[in-house]
Amino acid sequence: MKPSLLPHPPHAVSRLRSSRLERSTRPFLARGGPKGERCGGCRLILSHCLCELRPVVSTRAGVCLLMAEHETLKPSNTGWLIADVVPDTMAFGWARTEVDPALLAMLADPQWQPYVVFPGEFVAPERVITGLPPVGAEPNGNKRPLFILLDATWPEARKIFKKSPYLAQFPVLSLLPEQLSRYRLRRSRRDDHLCTSEVAALCLGLAGETAAAQALEMYLDLFTDHYLRAKQQLKVEWEDELHVQMREFVGGNDVDGPSL
Repeated sequence: MKPSLLPHPPHAVSRLRSSRLERSTRPFLARGGPKGERCGGCRLILSHCLCELRPVVSTRAGVCLLMAEHETLKPSNTGWLIADVVPDTMAFGWARTEVDPALLAMLADPQWQPYVVFPGEFVAPERVITGLPPVGAEPNGNKRPLFILLDATWPEARKIFKKSPYLAQFPVLSLLPEQLSRYRLRRSRRDDHLCTSEVAALCLGLAGETAAAQALEMYLDLFTDHYLRAKQQLKVEWEDELHVQMREFVGGNDVDGPSL
């Protein structure tokens, strides 16, 4: 399906962020342009906004983000990028002492076959899978794959996995990526720890969602480029190969890049 260029309503991560801000006892000020002013759509400073290049690709697969307390507030969070690209992205804040009823209802929805995405080395072998069955060959019928991603730092993700008993009933998809992480905004101590959007792209590829996986990979590269250029006070190179490829992907429409 051709990516959409229409204006987009707030997605699941955006709504979760708004809810998180409403609960804050003091205002959250992101670093950026004058008075920390950032675009509400892409979270970048206004001179580096990339909303016109956002690709949206319909998929059969869905993504469920379980997000640590402060992830939605971080401008560098890449779970937001997944929700930008994949319409069927759901997002829930994680807490050890309570579970959102909407999360439990979604996990029980018969249209979905949930898979918890987590390294197999930390899981009982009988729960671990490394691939998905072909469409129509799922043990429980023709269900849609739902990838549950733990959007958090690695220590937080391990805690979420261990302290969420409602996830114990689902198979664990353990990824074996062939490439090291390209994410340059926050670094893990291990190069084989991927950022959340990289994990989602690999999952979408396993589900046969080639266009969505490609879009998400390109969009991460684009977001990283704009983010780092804004941080270094550099202009966006709107006519470089990366931007040309993304414009072609979303339909070939020209984008007039703002100047600093």
